[in-house]
Amino acid sequence: MKRVIVSAAAILLLVTPALAQRKPCEDLKSEIEEKIKKNGVQTFTLDVVPKGEAAKPDAQKETTSGAAAGGKVVGTCDGGTKQIIYKRG
Repeated sequence: MKRVIVSAAAILLLVTPALAQRKPCEDLKSEIEEKIKKNGVQTFTLDVVPKGEAAKPDAQKETTSGAAAGGKVVGTCDGGTKQIIYKRG
């Protein structure tokens, strides 16, 4: 009986982080936006881009949406496939 309980607990611990990372981008973006506004920042943008977009050289950034140019990654969503980029201004 102890083995079953220990096994169930171990599985639960392994699955919980995976579920936490599956947050939809719009939900996470809304949470981040709320926190930024609470800190008194009024003029900013949050853009959702494919993962790695923020790390591309400037020349390649301009050929895409340009959303990641000069921004800071403040979150990842959709299971780590996308990033939320913050730009103040």
